[in-house]
Amino acid sequence: MIGVIDTDGECAEWAFPAEPGAVRTARHAVRGALRTWGLDAVGDVTVLLVSELVTNSLRYASGPIGVRLERRNPAVPGLTGGPALLVEVSDPLPDPPREKVAEPDDEGGRGLHLVAVSARRWGTRHGKSGKTVWFELALPGE
Repeated sequence: MIGVIDTDGECAEWAFPAEPGAVRTARHAVRGALRTWGLDAVGDVTVLLVSELVTNSLRYASGPIGVRLERRNPAVPGLTGGPALLVEVSDPLPDPPREKVAEPDDEGGRGLHLVAVSARRWGTRHGKSGKTVWFELALPGE
């Protein structure tokens, strides 16, 4: 079962258990929030990247996986680069993921590469109880 932590205004946040259905449930929740905000234009890429990051967390973490979306407005002081969607995926493991170079026949190892080539910016940060992998997508037409 998912727990919605916050969906007030331009932010949505969920916590998913580290169970096999978490990836599918996260995709559904993210797509629903993006539709509500009228951001279908970035829906496919956002859902793909969230799927990759939640899969990585699920593969290695045993605790809850957090997903957070924030619609950023360029009119906010201190923000640059135009309107953006910030997406964060958190888990209780402290070690940051490593981008790998996958061989053509490898079944995995492409998730962070997809994030790196699809997002305007991305990175990781340590938290009190684990890490967060984040990425930012430009919002077209705003």
